[in-house]
Amino acid sequence: MKGEFLLEIGTEEIPAGFMASAIPSLKELMGNALAGARIGYGTIEVFATPRRLILQALDVAPAQTSIEIEKTGPPVGSAYDENGKPTKAALGFAKSQGVDVSDLYVVKTGKGEQVAVRKAEKGRPTPEVLGEMIPALLEKISFPKTMRWMDLDVRFARPIHWITALYEGTVVPFDFGNIRSGNLSRGHRFTHPEPFRVTSLDDLRDRLHSQRVFIDPAQRRETILEQVKALAARDGLHIFDDPELLDEVTYLVESPYPIMGEFSPDFLELPASILITCMKKHQRYFSVQDADGRITNRFIAVNNTPVKDEQVSVKGHQRVLKARLEDAKFYFQEDRKTPLFDRLDALKGVTFHSKLGTAYEKVERFTHLARLLAERLAPDKTQQVERAALLCKCDLETGIVYEFPELQGIIGSYYAKMDGEPKEVSTAVREHYLPSYAGDSLPEGIVGSIVSVADRIDTIVGCFGVGLTPTGGTDPYALRRHALGVIQILINLDRPLDLGWLVREADDLLDEKRTRPREEVEAEVMEFIRTRFVNFHTTRGYALDVVEAVVRARFADPVDAYKRAEALNQWKQRDDFDAIIIGFKRVVNILKDTRPAPVAEALFQEEAERSLFAAFKSVEKRCAPLIQSGAYFEALTVIAELKTPIDTLFDTVMVMVEDEKLRGNRLGLLKEIAGLFETIADFSFIGSTAEAR
Repeated sequence: MKGEFLLEIGTEEIPAGFMASAIPSLKELMGNALAGARIGYGTIEVFATPRRLILQALDVAPAQTSIEIEKTGPPVGSAYDENGKPTKAALGFAKSQGVDVSDLYVVKTGKGEQVAVRKAEKGRPTPEVLGEMIPALLEKISFPKTMRWMDLDVRFARPIHWITALYEGTVVPFDFGNIRSGNLSRGHRFTHPEPFRVTSLDDLRDRLHSQRVFIDPAQRRETILEQVKALAARDGLHIFDDPELLDEVTYLVESPYPIMGEFSPDFLELPASILITCMKKHQRYFSVQDADGRITNRFIAVNNTPVKDEQVSVKGHQRVLKARLEDAKFYFQEDRKTPLFDRLDALKGVTFHSKLGTAYEKVERFTHLARLLAERLAPDKTQQVERAALLCKCDLETGIVYEFPELQGIIGSYYAKMDGEPKEVSTAVREHYLPSYAGDSLPEGIVGSIVSVADRIDTIVGCFGVGLTPTGGTDPYALRRHALGVIQILINLDRPLDLGWLVREADDLLDEKRTRPREEVEAEVMEFIRTRFVNFHTTRGYALDVVEAVVRARFADPVDAYKRAEALNQWKQRDDFDAIIIGFKRVVNILKDTRPAPVAEALFQEEAERSLFAAFKSVEKRCAPLIQSGAYFEALTVIAELKTPIDTLFDTVMVMVEDEKLRGNRLGLLKEIAGLFETIADFSFIGSTAEAR
């Protein structure tokens, strides 16, 4: 291909989890490096297997773009004597730049006047630049960890065994550690380890494909999925849908060879989540279900090599899995000897944070918050909420969670159900961890929702209270995620709640531990959650000025703020929006730095005043029940009726007259109107839609 640059780094097996950052990092580094070196290019693609990273850049220019540059030299005072003749400093600078001293001229810089010269810098051949660029680029690839090997002074994710680097089929020579780049690649580590010569990516892909090595992760992933599905379907079974496991296996094998095994049906007595986690975490096996969706005693393992005797391989997998399942069964049986609730006291020995006390103290705090929340949001569920809050962290002291931390909450829910707890309570034990990541599902039940909000608010307020606040890109306690979870859950519940009240209640419980002023903590927490609210909605298509206008008016109840943002975002699509908003802004803006007086109808002198006041009172009366019920779109439609009388007032009446009483009365009328606006949003912050259109 014209202008193709091919780079292949052959390594020992790189951990699957490293690829998520390495692939985009390599692509970005290469693009930046080419652009920085003034080398034009078309597209860049990166492919990866467990033991190779491959980059292809197409339409790479044969040489750098030539440029004209300006070089500055010594100050004018040093470059010329009192007679204007060049000194040794000027002569030396001219010589170093390869020009005659007569080519020098004077420029003004931040350091004063200096002599300078303009010269052309011809672009160097691309292979020459690439040879210098790539070694430094390789050490910048983003990996969670890097390592040294032998006595070399380079670092990479794993030791490198070969490097292929070609520009239009010709080797780009450079050294990295003890490896010299060339035109040789290698096939599958076990089936085709011999080196072979390549000329392009197409050539490399074809040679490897003939060995069943798929360099494209998407193709490899699809191949694995098709193979394991077909293997399960052979016996009328299905695999559990697990994209995360599929992604991991994709980067564990270059050449997939799935086989099916089985384990003793006795292990099916264990909860399905334990079986699935045990197979996934320890062995990267796919769990298999029957036609009714029940887990079976089958599993599918994906080998990286073909096997001569499949039964030998299957027995090996089964033997290892049996040991893992026996461990899980032991922990499960030991756990069942103690009811879940009886583990609550053991949390006194578990540190939540050195500044915030034990896990038991945290449970005490958010159980109190959950009870208060339940009394406001679901009084008939107070008992269930309190019980779920007390139970929800108890599985931290179980053997299963010690062995499989990712089952926290899930196994607690199982144990609560097995202990005879009500379904709402056992479900809440699991659901209170939701959402655990961006895009995760929310708690479906009111009990789990309340406990989740209480737990998260306690964490946020507690961390702010002792100075553990997020800074820049660091958020070690996931406070941003917790705040977003609170917002999403409350909106999903669609029940009014004064969030400021809840934050104050949480802060009350920290009196002995708080190290910062109470008012400061509460203000920062509310601003923190407010910012998350704005970010959440703007990333989902809401106009920034709309969301900001809503929260600037007030932000105490996230549900109410959401409804106002939803209504205003829709209302902004009106064709006459710009005309309406101009009138609203005139009302708000004229009130700045003024002293409005209470409205006295007797002071009205102009018909425009009387008409606006009458229209306002009519609109206010009709809006009150709409605003009370949260029907903000309808309320905005009614408020829009004030546009004409507002425009008429400003067109025909001087508001800022010299008569203090008259001026104060007119400002008072506008203040009352502005107060109605502010029940929905700060309209002074709303921008025009003209640009967007």
